Amino acid sequence: MSIPLRMAGTVVGGALAVMLGGGFAQTAAVVPAPEAVPGNFVDVTARDGVDFHHQAPHSSRKYLLETMGSGVALFDYDNDGRLDLYLVNGAPFGDFVPKGTILQKTGPEYWNRLYHQKADGTFEDVTEKAGLAGVGYGMGAAVGDYDNDGYEDLYVTALGGNHLYHNNGDGTFTDVTAKAGVGGSGWSTSAAWVDLDGDGYLDLVVLRYIQWDWDDVWCGPRDNRGYCHPDVFKPISMLVYHNNGNGTFTEEAQQLGLDKPGKALGIAVADFDRDGHPDIFVANDSMVEFLFHNKGNGTFEEEGLESGVAVDGDGRTFAGMGVDFADYDNDGWPDLVVDDLANQKYALYRNGGDGSFSYDSYVTGVGGVTLLHSGWGIRFVDYDNDGWKDLLIAQAHDLDTIEKSFPDLHYREPPMLLRNLAGKKFVNVGPQSGDVFHQKWVGRGLAIGDIDNDGRVDAVITENGGPAHILMNRTQTANHWIGFKLVGHKSNRDGIGAVIRIETRKGSQWATVTTSSSFLSASDVRAHFGLGSDTSAKTVVIRWPSGIVQTLSDVAGGRYVRVEEPESAAGKSSHAAK
Repeated sequence: MSIPLRMAGTVVGGALAVMLGGGFAQTAAVVPAPEAVPGNFVDVTARDGVDFHHQAPHSSRKYLLETMGSGVALFDYDNDGRLDLYLVNGAPFGDFVPKGTILQKTGPEYWNRLYHQKADGTFEDVTEKAGLAGVGYGMGAAVGDYDNDGYEDLYVTALGGNHLYHNNGDGTFTDVTAKAGVGGSGWSTSAAWVDLDGDGYLDLVVLRYIQWDWDDVWCGPRDNRGYCHPDVFKPISMLVYHNNGNGTFTEEAQQLGLDKPGKALGIAVADFDRDGHPDIFVANDSMVEFLFHNKGNGTFEEEGLESGVAVDGDGRTFAGMGVDFADYDNDGWPDLVVDDLANQKYALYRNGGDGSFSYDSYVTGVGGVTLLHSGWGIRFVDYDNDGWKDLLIAQAHDLDTIEKSFPDLHYREPPMLLRNLAGKKFVNVGPQSGDVFHQKWVGRGLAIGDIDNDGRVDAVITENGGPAHILMNRTQTANHWIGFKLVGHKSNRDGIGAVIRIETRKGSQWATVTTSSSFLSASDVRAHFGLGSDTSAKTVVIRWPSGIVQTLSDVAGGRYVRVEEPESAAGKSSHAAK
């Protein structure tokens, strides 16, 4: 976020089982469709019983916090096979806030909210029962099973202190922040769960934005105070918590080489050089972007400039906000996309497979179509199941007065849907993809996941100071799909960091298992693939975080498949399929 500077079936042995409960055997509606089919997303928020309004107080002091918004998580907290919804909320503050103030939620209107998805597809508010109303001015959410007990835990970032909620497995959560030692300090933004050292336990990476403590700084002309540019404030390093395996964590950013100060908003994880170790990309606001290469010896090295992802195609920094790290051209190497503010162009970096990336915003059309737009939450998502990862973006400017200075730019914007044409071009199909792409929102967080288990990936978008939006994917297509839910044993229980490759008659696709990416948000941990006209994957190869490589053959599509990690690379497993 920054202000423009004046312009500017079951397999024997238990390795594989099909998830049939909770509607998992459903298939999408099949109708003949042209090759270049637009999407069709429908806002079902009110119909499905979600009544949430993000609280974002505004003051005459123009505190940067007012512009930021908050995130959303899609995760199955009770293991009933249906995704549930967690929405992070703000807290009240006055026109002048003294330094050192820690904000508190003063009423239910400021609570974070947990919505449980019922069997009929509607949601019920279970916040009080679950114990997840939250504390302070919330920012982001990160989901992962940090103790490998089979239940997803929740980490919520905030201004002035973060909170870790342990999932008790009975529909309730316990705040274990103090015991775990992960409260942190300062202004935290996005966070990610990932096993950095391959010990089988998820570690926690927490971004922080700037060194800021309710700084009362006047920016803009004397008669028209405005929000300050991030350049006014100093950068700050992230926090990295090593999971000790006993419910406690140790902060080790400096020891790992991950303490480089930034102005961090978005985080994404993938193994960009395919050496078997997860790497970290950090989207920074109005300074160089960071790519931390995992050296495999317990330390990281920042290589953003060397790899070509630190700046844009003109060598300029930009307001990096949301990010995703996925292979959009199906060549086996994870690529990067980073969105930013209008007049900067969203950055698409293609992985060359040699440790370097090329700035492909121009050649793919992403630069031209996004020039006048401002993006926050962003994810690669194959909305039409054709086998190519498309782009869905939550959009809006950070300045509610931007039109006064730049009439061609807008504070409120519709979300954007860019269709991937065989990994070569992206075209904007939003205007033809449903009424939601004509609604102007103050978009911020975005999470993706198959909410109704029909094989079409859905999304949730949050607004700054506005409602949340559940966008159900109703795209009519003859294409098929397959999804995977990994269960680690030697690896972390979620299989986060695993790389899945599928082969069909048309070629291969790759996906990294993760809940992170986007902006302040956590998405469905299940890996989803569009199969196009194929009804099965000829081969599925899974490289687990443990290093074990597992191969499955002729896996039928149209379903979510549960895969248990074998005990060895030979695929022999004592773990029964469930």
